[in-house]
Amino acid sequence: MWTTAKDLKKQLERLWERAELLRDAANGESCFPLQLVIKGPGSTDITERFESVRSWVSELIEGFPFRIEWKEVRHRVQGLQRLPASAWIDSRDDAIRWLGKLRDWERFSSLIEMVRQEHPALLPWFIKRPFQALNLANEWPKLLSVVEWLKVHPCPGIYLRQVDVPGVHSKFIESHRSVLSELFDLSLPVDSVDFTKTGVGRLSARYGFLEKPVRIRFRVLDSNVQTMAGLYCPDITLDADSFSRLKLDVQQVFITENETNFLAFPSTPGAIVIFGSGYGWDALSKARWLDRCEAYYWGDIDTHGFAILDQLREYFPHIVSFLMDSATLHAHTELWGVEDKSKRNDLHHLTREELNLYNDLRDNRIREGLRLEQEHLGFGWVSDKLDCLVGSASKRPEK
Repeated sequence: MWTTAKDLKKQLERLWERAELLRDAANGESCFPLQLVIKGPGSTDITERFESVRSWVSELIEGFPFRIEWKEVRHRVQGLQRLPASAWIDSRDDAIRWLGKLRDWERFSSLIEMVRQEHPALLPWFIKRPFQALNLANEWPKLLSVVEWLKVHPCPGIYLRQVDVPGVHSKFIESHRSVLSELFDLSLPVDSVDFTKTGVGRLSARYGFLEKPVRIRFRVLDSNVQTMAGLYCPDITLDADSFSRLKLDVQQVFITENETNFLAFPSTPGAIVIFGSGYGWDALSKARWLDRCEAYYWGDIDTHGFAILDQLREYFPHIVSFLMDSATLHAHTELWGVEDKSKRNDLHHLTREELNLYNDLRDNRIREGLRLEQEHLGFGWVSDKLDCLVGSASKRPEK
């Protein structure tokens, strides 16, 4: 089909949608005069559809309010003909008005001028994300105030809630942490940023704020194990640092991912049970007193369960899996479920038996996407296996 004025406008709209017009403004550049491509009739069309060609030329001229570049075509029947060859828009202002984007253009231009004058280090961000800059137009006074505050108070060592910027509350900072993180990286000295802390969830740690302490929850499984006077088998939650300093007279530690299993875990002499935290073991790794305990991990029998066990062993190599074996899996066939997205990578901290079962699950050798969730195990099965484990431990010679 031959190019219409609407097609020419779509060419210009694509430049706007790709943010090229806005980036040119931020870079102080201009793509104008701008040439737009016209696909017109050929020699056969002039012979066979002459009136259609004349109508096309007329409609194109009327619909395109800017400059047309012409070419002369000598036709053997119709003689010398003058046809549109290309379309030109000579100024950015003409283009912006034709697109109906004058308000957005003026807002963005004002932002760029302000940034160039007052915050030149942030200009690359505006060049990279012009539409996001426009969407945040009403928030820039607050965003820039936060940036300026942190430049004056690098690595402040306080919680976000304590940032004292007029009109800015901590929820504002948290809700815009992705943008602020990029702005901080551009504006702060290198020694004020911990580049090892990545991801928007680590904004506090990356820029020297205090992070909310990670908490570790555990239950005492033996009434003879004393934590605080007057408490018997309590369910306790401590910050990771306090947990790391505990001095408990325990010989066995169990870790389970499911809260119901955590709450229902049977009484066990000289033991505690910890409510696990998925793939996050950094906080628990501070508690080196666990090295002297017999430690057991109870997770789902699926690829993610073994991946979590594998990661835990990076911190505690002596951890033993509990109820994550083929016997337990095949004793509960009626309770098998489906794992949506299996892990595919190789694991390097599993025993031979664990690795064999992991590979069976990963490679779907037993059934497609097979999993057995830990909370589906029969309580009698759990108790019996625990009794065997405790009985074996009691027969071991003291270290």
